[in-house]
Amino acid sequence: MAQVEATTERIIAADAETVFDALADYKEVRGKVLTGHFSEYEVREGGDGEGTLVHWKLQATSKRVRDCLLEVTEPTDGQLIEKDRNSSMVTTWTVTPAGEGKSRAVVSTVWNGAGGIGGFFEKTFAPKGLGRIYDELLQNLAAEVGK
Repeated sequence: MAQVEATTERIIAADAETVFDALADYKEVRGKVLTGHFSEYEVREGGDGEGTLVHWKLQATSKRVRDCLLEVTEPTDGQLIEKDRNSSMVTTWTVTPAGEGKSRAVVSTVWNGAGGIGGFFEKTFAPKGLGRIYDELLQNLAAEVGK
């Protein structure tokens, strides 16, 4: 079983604190900026960063749907980690300043991939697909905080 990783980043025209606060707001903002690949979004506990428990289904391809139940932590300033209780998937969001009035938002997801030929295809294609999903999500986030 190989570890699979997908990473995407975007410069957003808003300060790092504004972007981070929007990402950590699972009650209001996060549900608005998710793409059509996400469904059944539900905040089950908390709703603002650390201590949040959130559920969604992520349809990465027409045949692949992940049922995710994510525990959110904030290990350091500007960082959110979402650990899926239903799989090995861990997503890390990091927001840092990138010049005056701008920030860099980086999202990185890792998980233990399948073995064999299926694992080869997963490691080859899944990062690109997930990267496109997260790029669209970051675009939506940029539009949301740019209001």
